[in-house]
Order: sequence, then structure tokens, then C-alpha cells
Amino acid sequence: MSENKKLVQDITERSEDFAKWYTDIVLKADLIGYSGVKGCMVIRPYGYAIWENIQRILDDRFKETGHENVYMPMFIPESLLNKEKDHIEGFAPEVAWVTHGGSELLTERLCVRPTSEVLFCEHYKQIVSSYRDLPKLYNQWCSVVRWEKTTRPFLRSREFLWQEGHTAHATAEEAIEEAERMLDVYAGFCEDSLNMPVIKGKKTESDKFAGAVATYCIEALMHDGKALQAGTTHDFGDGFARAFDITYTSKDNKLEYVHQSSWGVSTRLIGAVIMSHGDDSGLVLPPAIAPIQVVIIPVAQHKEGVLEKARELEARLKKAGRRVKLDDSDNSAGWKFAEYEMKGVPLRLEIGPKDIEQNQCVIVRRDTREKAFVSLDKLEDSITELINALAKGIYDKSLKNTEVRTYICKNIDEISTALTEKGDGFVKAMWCGEEACEDEVKEKTGAGSRCMPIQQEQVSDTCVCCGKPAVNMVIWGKAY
Repeated sequence: MSENKKLVQDITERSEDFAKWYTDIVLKADLIGYSGVKGCMVIRPYGYAIWENIQRILDDRFKETGHENVYMPMFIPESLLNKEKDHIEGFAPEVAWVTHGGSELLTERLCVRPTSEVLFCEHYKQIVSSYRDLPKLYNQWCSVVRWEKTTRPFLRSREFLWQEGHTAHATAEEAIEEAERMLDVYAGFCEDSLNMPVIKGKKTESDKFAGAVATYCIEALMHDGKALQAGTTHDFGDGFARAFDITYTSKDNKLEYVHQSSWGVSTRLIGAVIMSHGDDSGLVLPPAIAPIQVVIIPVAQHKEGVLEKARELEARLKKAGRRVKLDDSDNSAGWKFAEYEMKGVPLRLEIGPKDIEQNQCVIVRRDTREKAFVSLDKLEDSITELINALAKGIYDKSLKNTEVRTYICKNIDEISTALTEKGDGFVKAMWCGEEACEDEVKEKTGAGSRCMPIQQEQVSDTCVCCGKPAVNMVIWGKAY
């Protein structure tokens, strides 16, 4: 037990320094390593395994909704990027450029993709000619580069992994429907698989994606009360189609522009999981994305029959479809307990000589550390029950944090008071729709507009800033 305590003490407490706590976890849980490339991270096997599970679940959901995976080049010619003025202006400060091929100066600079809208547009122009060619429902898994000034593992780095969906439709209504449908897919994934509650909403005009008609998002509240944008979808209307001349012949034999959407989530979701569920002992991983769902720790493994029984249980759980690891190393049991607690493994199964005699094992939940004595005859069913209980438990805990840290405010002074006295969180407040008021709220309180929730509420009749009649309720907050 002393070894367990010593290892846990290596993590800074959340209440002491949340940023340091976060960094301690991503390093000590073997999620990342630092790279010689400034602002870029090495995603280590355990961290990448989490991303693989996120990718697998989302990819299945995308394919269930009719999407196909493709891959686009990572380089974009400058002339192509410049075709959509608003789009390039939005990304210009973050673009990395390739100027040489070997020792030769390129005749045209190549952008390392910050996003791939223009590449998809170029491709759609080549393959779409008739209404029969639509819709095109494409997605790609790739990395992108954005030259961020300030970086933090998973949350903001110069290169990161993501998926970006890009679709083309015959009508504006279909493009809007796609953006809204994929918002629901993201929200469902976050709540079902990441056990993280989110708010679905629409970005304000000043905060929407460069080149979009409308941007939708899911916003999650982290343990420290700061908001994190967990995913976005965009309705592009026919703006990109006009810039790239993407047309099709309709059923009425008329030439029409396509309407497009785009949507994406990234490895930032791993950061969201850490900050939503982690505690002072390390990660707490949602079972759906945990690389190891059950770790088996043999107790007194040198004694006859213990390792054999542990291997038997491992085989049974693997056959039942669980991701299982048997740790039969010569490290002490206390060290192993601390190690897998640090790594956020949902369930720890302990088996020793006395357990074997009584045809039982001990199972410990990572979130509550509650112990259960489970009959080996009912092992598979008991594991399922405990996995489901843990998933619900960490969702409920995250939801309670969101509810406790959500404040209703009717003027700027109330926002400042709430965030100062109660701590950071979501603020529900009404807005007149004027960008000047949006800016003033952020300037005076530090809380920016996160979204206009799909589920609107009328918390007052007047704008939180100017007192004029309100048109929308906005979620405000400080964000990562």
C-alpha cells in the first residue's frame, strides 16, 4: 500500500494546480511523449489505443449513416487555397507553408493542410455532373497542421489527428439536415461512449467557421468549470460551390450549384475525457474507449494454481468480448494496483488462493474504488453489470458538475459575480444578437459566447449587456 500512495503522490492535486495535474497525467499515464518538433507531441501506444477506440466507434457510426472514407493529399497549392476568400483569411495566421522541394524553390507555395475543404471542392468539381451523382457523403481520417502559438497535449498542438467529413448535396435543406444529423451523431457518441454530457448549439455569427453559412457545436464543461468545444459541424450553403464552380444538372435539366457540409472531431476528445473524469490518482476511462477494460492481478501468484486460474479467467473474459490484461509480472500487487489506477482501467480483478477456494474473485471499480466479491460462475454477467454501472456513474458525476456549475444571469455584473464567487462554469444569459454586446460581455467578464443552445430557454426578456429585447439565450463561459 505504501508503494500505491507514493506513486499517486507524484500527481499534482487538481485543486492545487489543474493545469499541472493535467500535464502530470498525460505524461505519467504514458499517453504522450514530447517531441523535438516544437508544439508537436508523440502519441504513445496507450494514448493511441484510446484514439483507435474512439476512431473505431465513430467510424462505425459514420458508415451506418451512409458515409464512405477517402483520403486527400496533405498539400494544398496556394492558388487553390485562395479561391475562397473568407476561408483563407480565417486560416492564414495558422498556415504552414512548404517553399522548397529538395534544394529547389517551388514555383508555387504548398500549404500543409489545416483542413481540407478546398481539396474536396476540387474533387467534387471533377466527379459531380448530375443530380444522380448526389449526395456525396465522404469522410477522411488524417492529421492536420495549424501553427498554434501556445500548445498543450491533446487540447492544442501544431499537428493533431482528426476526422473531417465533407459532403455535397443537391439542396440547401439537405446540407442543413446533414450538419444537424452529424451534430446528433457527435452528441450521442460523447454521451454514450465518452460518458460526457454535452450541450448542442449553434455558434454566433462572429464565431462561426471561416466560409460557413452556419456552424453547430457540442460544448462540454470540464471539471474545473472551463468549457471545451468537443466537435463542430458546418453548413456551407453554396458558397464553396460558387467559388469552385461545382455544378450539377438537376432533374429539371437546369444547372445548379451543390450545397455542402463539413464536420470534425479530433484527439482533443482525449483531453476532454481526462478533464471530465480524471481524479487525483490519474485517469478514469470510459469503458467504451478504454484500451484495457479489466486488468487481472494475481495475488500471491507464486502459490500453486493462482496463475493458472488467472489465465483461465483471462480467456473467459476475452471470449466474452472484453479487452483484458493479465499482469503476471514480478512487480508487487501494490505497485500494480497503483499503475492501473493511474491508467484509468475501469475494473481491477483480484484473484488469490483464498478466492479460488471460495470460487470467487474481487472486483474493484476505478471510479468509486468499491469492492465486490463475485462468484466465478457469474463472472461474465457481473463484469457487464459493473462496466455499465461505472459508465453511468462517471456520466452522472460529470452531469452533476455541469449542473452545479451552470448559472443563470440577467446582467454583466451577475456574470462577473457568479464566476468570481462560485467559480468558472456555464452561464445562461439572453442576448440581443449584436456583436458589440457579445464582445463587451467577454471583455468585462472573460466569458465568451460558447453557443446558442438548440434547446432554447427564456431566462429573461432583455439582453444581458445592453438591456434591449433579447433574441437568443446564449451559453457563455471561459474555454480551452
